[in-house]
Amino acid sequence: MFNSLSDNLQETFKKLRGHGKLSEKNISDALREVRLALLEADVEFSVAKKFIADVKDKALGETVTKSIKPGQQIVKIFNDELAELLGGDAAPIDLDPPARVLMVGLNGAGKTTTSAKLALHLRKEGRRPLLIACDLYRPAAVEQLVQLGKQIDIPVFAPEPGETDVLKVAKAAVKWAEEKGGTVTIFDTAGRQEVDDALIAELKGLRNFLDPRETLLVADSATGQQAVSVAKTFDEAVGVTGLILTKLDGDARGGAALSMRSVTGKPIKFAGTGEKLSDFEAFVPDRMAGRILGMGDVVGLVEAAAGAFDENEALRMAEKMKKSGFDFDDFLSQMRMMAKMGGIQSIMGMIPGMADKMKGANMDEKRMKHVEAIVLSMTPKERKRPEIIKASRRKRIAAGSGTTVTQVNGLLKQFGQMRKMMRNKGKMNQMMKQFGGGGGGGMPF
Repeated sequence: MFNSLSDNLQETFKKLRGHGKLSEKNISDALREVRLALLEADVEFSVAKKFIADVKDKALGETVTKSIKPGQQIVKIFNDELAELLGGDAAPIDLDPPARVLMVGLNGAGKTTTSAKLALHLRKEGRRPLLIACDLYRPAAVEQLVQLGKQIDIPVFAPEPGETDVLKVAKAAVKWAEEKGGTVTIFDTAGRQEVDDALIAELKGLRNFLDPRETLLVADSATGQQAVSVAKTFDEAVGVTGLILTKLDGDARGGAALSMRSVTGKPIKFAGTGEKLSDFEAFVPDRMAGRILGMGDVVGLVEAAAGAFDENEALRMAEKMKKSGFDFDDFLSQMRMMAKMGGIQSIMGMIPGMADKMKGANMDEKRMKHVEAIVLSMTPKERKRPEIIKASRRKRIAAGSGTTVTQVNGLLKQFGQMRKMMRNKGKMNQMMKQFGGGGGGGMPF
């Protein structure tokens, strides 16, 4: 997410760090580049203009121009202002009883899937969510929510086929929810291709009956400024309390996220970061600002690790490493854990200073799939004792995995080096540098 904006900003910061002292001219030159980067990222013009003005006011202060390391200081100013633009402090969801959440938005934004993602997220926090299907117009919308509910084992209230009265459905659903003993009810509503009077009237009636704690607008971040306009319209009509941005993983620009909070004044509460139902996270402005500026998100990394790693498995792995018993089965297990955390690129983006180093690293997800295919093409004995994999075995593994012998050789060589380093604590740091993409390291293909 925010790929092009992040790249452009980091390039500008590199130039600023090269100056021993910052002057009004080089600050103005840098801010001109930043303004262009924001506009290219689809940030609304007035938002970009105000952001630049705020940064310039602080950057030209005495504290910055007389700083020992002015380049670092200006990055800090950018980080603070960007976090403020994204919403300042994180805005938690209001789930005081009766905890009713009304999900609104246009067709195609991902309301139904996002409703299920939110339910799964809240259950992980120890709550008992229930899903209510109130989209009575889109074909198969009710069935889609029912199927998603089955996937995550969360009850779904489904109206009778052919039902068209959304208030009747809501009244029955509220009674059903009380019987089920849920602590949060999430109402998935109908959308349209564009905002119209019928949609607004229906949502107003539903909102007035439910009196929800939260009315969350689900917006597709890839639609750019249209999403900002939609957010304003929905807010004026039904009183949006927060935003959920979907498809952030596929949006290289990300300007809608920066604009929407500023234009609507409503907090971004959650973000969809992938296709899986678990690819959903609370939106924390200062942490997101750190990712955009290449400063990482250590807290996010720890949270991702906590959700992906099994404590007993981690202890077992550590013991094997101590005894130099690390094999390809362990390697495969580690790869799958990293995939649960969002993949290598996502992990590296959360580590301070690593995003820039990863630009030339040869470690994309497709190549990791090749590595997995090679390991899965080995016999159990070969995974335990890779030293027995000679020429004929390498040819068989390459054929079975759809790769080349050169690729198999490269993986075996790197794995052998990794095992040697595990036996030597002093060399572990060297391995981590190589893993991060420095010194010509990275996966062999």
